[in-house]
Amino acid sequence: MIIYIDQIIKPMKNLNQKLAVIQTELKAKKSSYNSFGKYYFRKAEDILEAVKPFLLREGVSVRVDEELIHDTPPVIQSTATISDGENSITATAIVGVDLQQKGMQTAQQFGAASSYGKKYALGNLFLIDDTADADSTNSGGIASKIVNKAKAKMNDEQYKKAVEFIKGGGAITAIESKYTITSAEMKTLKEIKTKNSPIHNG
Repeated sequence: MIIYIDQIIKPMKNLNQKLAVIQTELKAKKSSYNSFGKYYFRKAEDILEAVKPFLLREGVSVRVDEELIHDTPPVIQSTATISDGENSITATAIVGVDLQQKGMQTAQQFGAASSYGKKYALGNLFLIDDTADADSTNSGGIASKIVNKAKAKMNDEQYKKAVEFIKGGGAITAIESKYTITSAEMKTLKEIKTKNSPIHNG
């Protein structure tokens, strides 16, 4: 007696197809909140957490590697890789470390650049557009250096001149057009502007 067994063999997805599925279905929430700017933003950890359910289902792994590609000024290249064990696809992001960031130690400055690099490398790999996020467009943020090669930051002497300029009735927008202003600097300049306004003094 001969028994025939019908088998339905589903074609295997190649890595490009697997990545396309993840790019289409992945939803990475914005779990972090900036109380000063009053906006939510996502971090690399949010993207990695969101991609976990796809790893076993699609038979892939994801990792992020970093490399210091320039010393002075320091520049970090982050590379996000998806692999099925045989083939891999990568996406990169290059971030400059802002050593002039006030109120931050060197380790924190490198850590901030590393976080942004990982986020944007993963975003490039999975087609997550964060260019409209407030943390991307914030003039004091490191992300602006990735997208727009941000304007130079003020040194101490330039900051003193900016303060005198505002006290003399100058506009903050004039300073913004020339320099990158951190959130802390912007807050101080606005306070000075308010104290020296005719309405406040009147």
